[in-house]
Amino acid sequence: MYVGTLSFDLLLGDVRSLKEKRSVVRPIVAELHRKFAVSVAEVGDQDLYRRARIGLAVVSGDAGHLTDVMDRCERLVAARPEVELLSVHRQLHGDDDWPE
Repeated sequence: MYVGTLSFDLLLGDVRSLKEKRSVVRPIVAELHRKFAVSVAEVGDQDLYRRARIGLAVVSGDAGHLTDVMDRCERLVAARPEVELLSVHRQLHGDDDWPE
């Protein structure tokens, strides 16, 4: 079993309130969940209206498939014109990472 996580640090474009922020972040979260069947949520910077941190997790029996899904998720977020992707933090855990 392999578990992968991604954390996106985003700078939002022309956003002037937390309500406008939600109108940008929610569709991104929904699209990631719908297209890639990943667990995803806004996980940080909730009180800042021009910044967002989105985290997602993927579980797979195949490391190659896991990496492919994570790559596609990253490309989707990077391609969104309303946000600037400041950084991505990626972690991959396999069976060898946990004691039996």
